[in-house]
Amino acid sequence: MGELIKILKILCLFPLMLIYRSAVVFRNFLYDSKILKSQEFEIPIISIGNISVGGTGKTPHSEFLIEMLQNEFKIAVLSRGYKRKTKGFRLVETNDSFLFSGDEALQIKQKFPNTIVAVSENRVKGVLQLISKFPDLNLIILDDAFQHRRIKPGLSILLNNFNHPISKDFILPLGCLREPRSSAHRAHLVVYTKCPNKLKPIERRILIKEAEVYPYQYLFFTTYKYLDLQAIFNQDKKTITNSELKNYNIILISGIAKHTSLYNYFKENSKTVKHIKFSDHHNFKKRDILKIEKEFKTIKQPSLIVATEKDAVKLKENKFISQETKNILYCVPIKVELLGSEEENKQFNNQIFTYVRNNKRYSKLYKNAYSG
Repeated sequence: MGELIKILKILCLFPLMLIYRSAVVFRNFLYDSKILKSQEFEIPIISIGNISVGGTGKTPHSEFLIEMLQNEFKIAVLSRGYKRKTKGFRLVETNDSFLFSGDEALQIKQKFPNTIVAVSENRVKGVLQLISKFPDLNLIILDDAFQHRRIKPGLSILLNNFNHPISKDFILPLGCLREPRSSAHRAHLVVYTKCPNKLKPIERRILIKEAEVYPYQYLFFTTYKYLDLQAIFNQDKKTITNSELKNYNIILISGIAKHTSLYNYFKENSKTVKHIKFSDHHNFKKRDILKIEKEFKTIKQPSLIVATEKDAVKLKENKFISQETKNILYCVPIKVELLGSEEENKQFNNQIFTYVRNNKRYSKLYKNAYSG
């Protein structure tokens, strides 16, 4: 019966996939042929994006670049602010509501308060606004912008999820791909994300073969390092270390696109884990909180409720959470780490730093700042 349903689904969705694919291919043809214009800017622009729908780690990798570059460059991150209730260009503040800025943009701002974070559904206008407001800006990072062809970035980073390789996926709506796999040719750097901490040589060789990297592209691998749990509502509360996790039963709540890596981490490191999944960018309602609290009462003590950083941004503003739940509600910060040899890591850093330093606008500012 299951196979029959699967076949019927393919038959129904295949024509829609062909229509969608044709539209995407035609749009890319217009840009590639310069019938539709892509605007270039003098300021360095790094685009981070993917071909699949969500779950590749765009925001953590944006944070990874900020952490790498912030000591030398003045950086701005520009996002569209997905699911925000506002329109137009907006600078994000640390005390913003996610309803005004979007959850991911607010997450970045709260983690890196000295970094300029802005949202704009029109990325061209957003870049122009940033350049106008911050004339000493050195770099703009475009979050989730691989499909945004109206801007031609100086450096494009394409992310692929290790657990959901694009080589085994189909175009929407039959699969999760936003555009054909061949569109990867637009990227300068290709990164396989969410890899196991110890990537086996055979797995690495398979990924290299599947990636079909072009001669001018560079291929890298990253993993997530899960940091100590932090209390969401009491910042002075003691963190819970990775080694202490084994003493706790966990209720894991996540409103993200792909849950595999997160769930596996808690499955391997906590006493037990019960996972309550929500859709990506989910805004928690009263019924959701009641469901979480009800589930929490069914598990053995000692126990905790753990959310992702993106969900924590929204939960901080939730008025339905009881004080009792606030006391045991934590988030798990994540940090991106490069896998591979020291030489490969150096090569990644060189690709990023060389691009920004060699840009005309930055070079001029750099010489003025350090001349004499």
